[in-house]
Amino acid sequence: MADNAFVYVSYIATTPEKLWEALTSSEFTEQYFFGSKIESDWKVGSSITYSRDGKVSDYGTILKCEPYRVLSFTWTYVADRATREEPSQVTFELKQMGSAVKLTLKHEKLVAADIVEKEDTFEGLNNGWPAILSNLKSLLETGKTLEPVSL
Repeated sequence: MADNAFVYVSYIATTPEKLWEALTSSEFTEQYFFGSKIESDWKVGSSITYSRDGKVSDYGTILKCEPYRVLSFTWTYVADRATREEPSQVTFELKQMGSAVKLTLKHEKLVAADIVEKEDTFEGLNNGWPAILSNLKSLLETGKTLEPVSL
C-alpha cells in the first residue's frame, strides 16, 4: 500500500466521451457498479453520492471535474468503521491512446482497513475496484456486464 494509495489501470476500447458518460451517469453505474446510482451536478465543491435501493452508500465532494479527462472527489463509505483523519480520495484519469482509453483509478489517503488480503471477495478497495472496473470495461466493449457473482 505504497503512499496509502490503490492504483488500478485499465485500457478500454471506447471513446473518452462514452467512458465519461459511464462514470457520471446512473444509467451506466447501476449496471456495472453493484447497482449503485450516482448523483452530482459535477461542479467543483458539489456533493456526489452513490446510492443503492434508495439509500446513500458512499458520498463525497467534487475536487476536480474536467469532462473527458479527470474526475476527482472525496470518498466516504457510510458503513465504514475505520478511524480516519480525513476522507479518502478517488481520481479517475482518462487518456486517449489510439482506439482505446487508458483509465487510471487512484484511491488515495487510505488506512490499513481499506485493503483486504483475502481471495474470492469484493471486500476491500483492492478487491472491489477491479471487479467494478472490469464490469465497466465489459459493458462498454460488449454492451453487456459480467454475470453477477456472489461470494
